[in-house]
Amino acid sequence: MLPGVLPDGDVDFHHGFAPELMDIGVEGVFGRLWSREGLARRDRSLLTLGMLIALGAEEELESHFRIAEQNGLTRGELAEVVYHTTGYVGFPAANSARQAATRAFAKRADEGDTAVT
Repeated sequence: MLPGVLPDGDVDFHHGFAPELMDIGVEGVFGRLWSREGLARRDRSLLTLGMLIALGAEEELESHFRIAEQNGLTRGELAEVVYHTTGYVGFPAANSARQAATRAFAKRADEGDTAVT
């Protein structure tokens, strides 16, 4: 797996039903796709956010907003991603993404990171 890709403590990997699911996803997606050459992590974050917003995948979005910050995107740029999606996937999806980002940033603040860029 790529060090520094997933936010620390963000995913409970072995809990409850189908405990190996997260291992399979992390190995296949983060271990293989995110480590490929051809796109920078920052670019992969932009693409991933757009796809997750379109899918309405709020739980995954929360983690990926945090990952996107780790990959160099500012909160202003992340806001632009949310604004841009209104024209392609609609206001409800963009609003859900905004709410997921708000939760993600609150977690970061709870961890002592006060970045508001």
